[in-house]
Amino acid sequence: MKKYFPLLLLVLISACNNQKKQTEEINEDHEPEVHEKIAMASGFENFDSIEKINFTFNVKVNDTLRAERKWAWNVKSDKISLTEKDSTMSYTKKDSLAEDKKSIDRRFVNDSYWLLFPYQLKWSDAEFSEPKTSEAPISEKEMQMLTVSYPSEGGYTPGDSYDIYFDEDYMIREWVYKSANGQRESPSTWEDYKEFKGMKIATMHKSKDGSFELYFTDISVE
Repeated sequence: MKKYFPLLLLVLISACNNQKKQTEEINEDHEPEVHEKIAMASGFENFDSIEKINFTFNVKVNDTLRAERKWAWNVKSDKISLTEKDSTMSYTKKDSLAEDKKSIDRRFVNDSYWLLFPYQLKWSDAEFSEPKTSEAPISEKEMQMLTVSYPSEGGYTPGDSYDIYFDEDYMIREWVYKSANGQRESPSTWEDYKEFKGMKIATMHKSKDGSFELYFTDISVE
């Protein structure tokens, strides 16, 4: 089950350092691209009014809790606090981080990507394939599939990509993470969506056999 360990799953690109930036307005004459529609379907336009987000990131493998990280994120100031194993650490997200802050930043990037990945389709410097109809890896249902590819340089895990499977409402239902070296593929579900101040968040992700669960609890949005 080690292959599902989440810290290796997500990419930090330079645009991520400005996650608090205001949402981009889409010109009325501009037909949104597919990745924009996916972001908007999850409530991207509401993010600009958010001041704080709290959430707990949990990972369970074979009924054993492997990670439990409690985050407090001040979106406006980018001050971030992590509570883990009765210890609290804080930092302010900047373009340049001290070495002793990079460990907590790596964890925040990973966990917040899972939380708000649809918004990263607008925030990050990714490339997008043309959407096509394809069989989803877990449900085996036909869905629309879009491949999201990240730059081969920069960030914590450069060159990674994701095949995201979405329904007719542009909500992500499954994805497959692919490592840059081609040695790792990890499919999981996107389910149990809940709405917070207009933001729709998938609170549960599972592997096909259910042995891996990544889920969010204690979510609050101000």
